[in-house]
Amino acid sequence: MTHSLRIGGASGFWGDAPHATQQLLRAPKIDFLVYDYLAEITMSIMARARLKDPQKGYAVDFVSDVTANNLTQIAEQGVKVLSNAGGVNPVACAVALRRKSAELGLNVKVAVVEGDDLLPRVAEFVDRTEMFSGAPMPPTEKIASVNAYIGAGPILAALHAGADIVITGRCVDSALTLAACMYHFGWRHEDHNLLAAGSLAGHLLECGPQATGGNFTDWEMAGDIAQIGYPIVEVSADGGLVLTKPKGTTGCVAPASACEQMLYEIGDPQSYILPDVICDFSNVRIEQSEPDHVTVSGAKGRAPTGQLKVSATWADGYRAGMTILINGREARQKAKTFAQAGLDRARAVLQRMGTPDYREVSFETFGGRPGDGDYEEISFKVAVKHDDPRAVGVFLREMTGCALAAPPGLHIFTGGGRPKPSPVVALFSFLVPNNTLTYCVTMDGDDIAYNPPKTSPQDPEPVPAKAPEIADEKVTEWITCPLEDLAWARSGDKGDAANIGVIARHATFLPYIWAALTEATLADVFSNHLSGRVERFYLPGTHSMNILLHNALGGGGVASLRNDAQGKSYAQILLATPIRIPAELFSYPERGES
Repeated sequence: MTHSLRIGGASGFWGDAPHATQQLLRAPKIDFLVYDYLAEITMSIMARARLKDPQKGYAVDFVSDVTANNLTQIAEQGVKVLSNAGGVNPVACAVALRRKSAELGLNVKVAVVEGDDLLPRVAEFVDRTEMFSGAPMPPTEKIASVNAYIGAGPILAALHAGADIVITGRCVDSALTLAACMYHFGWRHEDHNLLAAGSLAGHLLECGPQATGGNFTDWEMAGDIAQIGYPIVEVSADGGLVLTKPKGTTGCVAPASACEQMLYEIGDPQSYILPDVICDFSNVRIEQSEPDHVTVSGAKGRAPTGQLKVSATWADGYRAGMTILINGREARQKAKTFAQAGLDRARAVLQRMGTPDYREVSFETFGGRPGDGDYEEISFKVAVKHDDPRAVGVFLREMTGCALAAPPGLHIFTGGGRPKPSPVVALFSFLVPNNTLTYCVTMDGDDIAYNPPKTSPQDPEPVPAKAPEIADEKVTEWITCPLEDLAWARSGDKGDAANIGVIARHATFLPYIWAALTEATLADVFSNHLSGRVERFYLPGTHSMNILLHNALGGGGVASLRNDAQGKSYAQILLATPIRIPAELFSYPERGES
């Protein structure tokens, strides 16, 4: 019988803690380490780096830091490494890895997966429209990167050829883990439930310590986050999962922290669409098996769509902003007066130059009264967007020039002088058929045969679970409390949509939470952010709900002028929402347990 598979999640983004690898290598019997480095903005940064130097365009520190310090131990322990650190130049990343391996006296087999980079073929897609907004394809000369999200198939081929390290470009984050599972257990492409389980394992790992107490509602439970443990998933041949972390580390592995990560940025939990499988997590169950160990089961899958998502990044003008601090009486009004004065001066200059007005202006206020009376302390952010960087520079200059004419209480920590205009990198997403890509899988210069699997017939979509209903009982006493007393929540982004997962602290709370968080209520709570529709999804397996706020991030990513362009704070906003619940339920001793 094939033994269970232990996979460590050693990186959740480009810039994650370099000590994670050493921490995971100290854990017993790690079979694979997976490293996720890529986001849409990361691809555009790497594309610009490759333009300046053809040997760049990948996560350089993956080689110079992670590999240089740990490759000998990785090789000695027989651990395989899978990473999308290749960015837009996986071949250059592999060359650098082989060079480092030779310097260390090792003979590590490094495979490369290519085919996701469609930038050389961008002319083929000029007729495409953006899959969310319907906007036309931007001019090709403004496009910096075009990459398809590939699945586990070519990574699996490299592993079967004997690779110790597999480097990819833009792949689905969870595909690294799924490929390890398929290789170890011999799972087939038509084993959709198993592929869904493997994808869920990858989803739990892909954000590093977000599954082990990081970004957790009950953050105090994580303890000293300087010593937080990175996640390990133990996978069984039947798709059963156990999530844990290395012994001796801080953090917490609990059903709630794991469920927050499961819901993170998945959209419709019954149709989480990946290249290899469409996942249904609605009936997943997460249970504490022992301290810092949770079992995860119940993921279902169905045949993939036969199409791949493609993300293009393109230059959409320039932006800049300033954050000021101001205190005293009527601090909010003073800040708006100051910012408006700078904006008025800048617009006057643009008018004299014959230059169009700013495409977008954003004013945001943060903070409030720390005590009684009229005294306030706030921070205030003002930002603009324009096609011409000189116009953005005018705004920054005129804002600075207003400083001595400002109302009292203005203070700014700069550290590096006046901000400068920066390029706006916008995202354009569309779909292509699987057969659009031409894969190239190589190991140390030799070709590896890979034939993409044929698309299976589409399975019927699952019927959405019936929404939870409040029992028809007479309630003698009601209380109102903030949502955080009744639930955990985490938020993130799906393009220009904010995704908020809400997990009831006790199953009996969810009908009241569902009844309170209607589409209308959610639209009201986020009225300062939302310009699209609201969707809600029910997950009976984890007595939770997932919320999508469409067009709520000002364009998302660095295309947005919002202070929180990725919706990371939206769960905290929602957790303050008052919820009405029977007093007798609120007194349950189980409240706070998952």
